[in-house]
Amino acid sequence: MIIECCGTLLCFTWATCPFIKLSGRVREYMHNLSEIPYDCYIDPRVLEYLHSFFLFITVKKFAQERVAPLVQKMDENSKMEDSVIKGLFEQGLMSIELGEEYGGTAASFFSVILVVEELAKVDPAVALLCELQNTLTNRLFTTYGTEEQKRTYLPKIGSFCLSEAGSGSDAFSLKTRAEKKGDYYIINGSKMWISLAEHAGVFFVMANTDPASVSSCIGIILSNGRTEIVAKRSLDYMYLVINKCTRVVKYMYDQGMQHQIAQVATQLEAARLLTYNAARLAETGKPFIKEASMAKYYAAEVATLTTSKCIEWMGGVGYTKNYPIEKYYRDCKIGTIYEGTSNIQLSTIAKSLAREY
Repeated sequence: MIIECCGTLLCFTWATCPFIKLSGRVREYMHNLSEIPYDCYIDPRVLEYLHSFFLFITVKKFAQERVAPLVQKMDENSKMEDSVIKGLFEQGLMSIELGEEYGGTAASFFSVILVVEELAKVDPAVALLCELQNTLTNRLFTTYGTEEQKRTYLPKIGSFCLSEAGSGSDAFSLKTRAEKKGDYYIINGSKMWISLAEHAGVFFVMANTDPASVSSCIGIILSNGRTEIVAKRSLDYMYLVINKCTRVVKYMYDQGMQHQIAQVATQLEAARLLTYNAARLAETGKPFIKEASMAKYYAAEVATLTTSKCIEWMGGVGYTKNYPIEKYYRDCKIGTIYEGTSNIQLSTIAKSLAREY
């Protein structure tokens, strides 16, 4: 099936297939086709995940209408707007894999990746918020939580507390201790770089419950790459700006520039495919640690390189805050540091290869 600017056709296909179970959100779209923007472009690689189409429509509209107008303000204030967080929950984007009884859409893990990718085109900070909630908070509660805990905490933002002054990527060096006293744990220590702390309703504190065996209390949370799409947005913006500059546009298509642009475009595509592959492996229950580390490492490095190149190609204006390219660079550079540094990813890949051979 080829879908090109034909949301109605897709809705008709879903409506006439009685064997497909539709979520409430999908049925809502069925009855309100005017909500579907007909100029949407759906990547052919996504067509096999038709259920993701409706999430794509939701997140695309939300990102453009409710996030984009606030990006500059949030960046300048270093603060997430409450309306954005509220909107993410209202649109079901913070409970993508959860069942409808928890306000979710019962979509796939791959759908989470697509939603995060679309949000990152507008603001990577919002994409990170969405990713952490879906791949960390929700996954922990659905895997280990009681029914009471799920209903109490799933509607709230979760915060991940791992890094300390003396330990970050080296999680085994954490000093925070948790000692059980009756039905409770007494926690002693300090944390820093606490994700989403200002808005969180529940905190996941990584602590050592057995100093003699520190590795027994460390949990590893895996998150797939998202930064490559930020670099793609930077490349798109670079094209837009340079094409408006009549004095430099003729150099845009000189062979030297053509080759540079072709190289970064190829690297971005490779980063996306690495991420998609790791997501598919995780979704099907197959081993994916090595592939996820490859995706995280490569996507972060390529995104940083691409946004740096875009600044160079735009000249002095690319470095100023008059254009969003410098923000894109910051958003990409941090990808080589948080959620496992590039060196940590390389170590993980090397250890996986050693076991294989």
